[in-house]
Amino acid sequence: MAEPTVNETDTVSFGERLAASQHFSDLFREGMALVEETASYLDGPGRQESKKLERGAALAYATESMRLTTRLMQLASWLLLHRAVNEGEMSLAQANKEKTKVKLSVGESIDEDAVKILPERLQDLVARAKKLHDAVRRLDATIHAPVAEERPRVNPLDHQIGLLRAAFERSER
Repeated sequence: MAEPTVNETDTVSFGERLAASQHFSDLFREGMALVEETASYLDGPGRQESKKLERGAALAYATESMRLTTRLMQLASWLLLHRAVNEGEMSLAQANKEKTKVKLSVGESIDEDAVKILPERLQDLVARAKKLHDAVRRLDATIHAPVAEERPRVNPLDHQIGLLRAAFERSER
């Protein structure tokens, strides 16, 4: 049985390969661990710390903790969506349609002055969530990069082969 020629093989999707990579697996574990750690902190020690804050700091705490949980839920949704691709539950094309429901906003600003007055542990969680958000946005842009329009594959020697055929056909006459 003959092996397929270059023209008969399927194009390998870099996005699908990247979504199934060890890098994605590591990012998934990091993201889910951060979600759990944040929830645990906000429901426990964070709640206690917020009660001790002055009025301005308490308002900043409420605002930033809400932003943090929203950002982490969006990241978790994206990560779970792409894990479904890895496990064959959906195609990358399906995930691309579904991911429009997940908002990975470009430059959601963090009020640095407000963050400075927050408890240290919350500051750390906000910074780690921002770092994770940036990594997921880069990965998303790579995985879902528009595929260049596929051009027919051309053998670079076709022109020379044609010239040789033409020469031999003339010499045979």
